[in-house]
Amino acid sequence: MTQPPEQDDSQNRIVGVTLDEDSIGRSGPDIEHERAIAIYDLIEQNLFAPEGADGKGPFTLHIGITGSRLMFDIRREDGTPVVAHLLSLTPFRRIVKDYFMICDSYYQAIRTATPDKIEAIDMGRRGIHDEGSRTLQERLKGKVRVDFETSRRLFTLITVLHWKG
Repeated sequence: MTQPPEQDDSQNRIVGVTLDEDSIGRSGPDIEHERAIAIYDLIEQNLFAPEGADGKGPFTLHIGITGSRLMFDIRREDGTPVVAHLLSLTPFRRIVKDYFMICDSYYQAIRTATPDKIEAIDMGRRGIHDEGSRTLQERLKGKVRVDFETSRRLFTLITVLHWKG
């Protein structure tokens, strides 16, 4: 049995990310820090392959919320539109709400709690984040191929859009 040729993903990547400023509420330094780190890490290393783009990246991504939908506006590096996907926010609502609650607990804990308690809360926080990342991968299936780490960083940016201070 012959193996399929390995896919060259060198061009299937994001080189720029912007967030819709109208979608972003006021946020504190913790959220701004998460946002900056997620964008930096995402650009540094990612797999992002829009279906039908045939590896003709790299790509830029503009993320926003329009109505009750998450918008992924994907363009080539030169600004040429590739595709825009609108995803329902419904599958993310509970996950994002749970994530914010545990993040609040985490940020309070790092100021006063024991290392064991901080670690336990952080494990829960990572678990909810992973759930959101898997949900995003599932919602993007057939639209954009992303690896798990890319999905994690994108989920962080989605939570920033939901944060209303």
